[in-house]
Amino acid sequence: MRRRELIGLFGISAAGWPWIAASQPRRERTARIGYLAPAKIPHLLDAFKNGLRDLGYIEGRNITIEYRFANGEPDDRLAAELAQLAPDIIVTLGTGATIAAKRTAGVIPIVVATAGDLVRNGIVQSLARPGGNVTGTTLYGPELSQKRLEMLKERVPDVKLVSVLGNSSNVYNLQLWSDIQPAAERLGLRVSAVMIPGVGALTQAFEVLSAERPEALIVLSDASFNSARHQIVQLVAENRLAAMYEAREFVEAGGLISYGPNIALMSYRAAAYVDKILKGALPAELPVEEPSTFELHVNLKTARALGLTIPPTLLARADEVIE
Repeated sequence: MRRRELIGLFGISAAGWPWIAASQPRRERTARIGYLAPAKIPHLLDAFKNGLRDLGYIEGRNITIEYRFANGEPDDRLAAELAQLAPDIIVTLGTGATIAAKRTAGVIPIVVATAGDLVRNGIVQSLARPGGNVTGTTLYGPELSQKRLEMLKERVPDVKLVSVLGNSSNVYNLQLWSDIQPAAERLGLRVSAVMIPGVGALTQAFEVLSAERPEALIVLSDASFNSARHQIVQLVAENRLAAMYEAREFVEAGGLISYGPNIALMSYRAAAYVDKILKGALPAELPVEEPSTFELHVNLKTARALGLTIPPTLLARADEVIE
């Protein structure tokens, strides 16, 4: 090949390089998310991932998720592990996981999929303007404790003593207990707390409850309790207790009644916060979403097994009645 032809060939090739580069598919950036929860709760995790999918984020394609489930281990250690991976965002489930992430994550944005009172725990400055690196959803409603007690009294008119089952390692449960006491006094009810260090002590807790012989039970909101809801519902049935829960999942598992926000929907909504932050929004400026509606779910089969008649007024207000 002559020199002139060789130069021409290189000239044509060089001119074509920009077109060749432009024709190649762009490599989509893969976002990295840390996910911290006290236990693996499949339906809540699925709700969050469905929310991501609906916004165009597919795990393994343009997003990766590093999971850490405490299962009784210290939240702080797992939160520190995630922080060392330097993810774009850490998503938390539960108050304990959120506090641990805030304590260890530095400036990494944190999205709360569901947790308790974020203001009272000092996690955010206010719901309208979080002011730091944390935002997301909260399941706390100041009226919840009063409403749950009112519904128990409506369903069990002769109730005098209500026991409260909570997780002593969950600061939110301790706060809920402080809300319940004045609410019970206003309604003329006595309340007693059975606080356990985790789901491993559930059997012992129900031995205490059996000795106390309450007319009704409230199971406080706790992610690890949600993961063990089938065991809790079974123990409640064995002790023939009229129990109020915080989430519909307990009623679907055979529990009597629940009143509270839709926590699966809250986990789904957390994906929108992830999307906004990945697109440049600051957590400090994204208002925390609090529940605006609360759902009432009743299991009539369980009521019949307990020999209870659910008042028609309560059934009329129910969002779902399981026959």
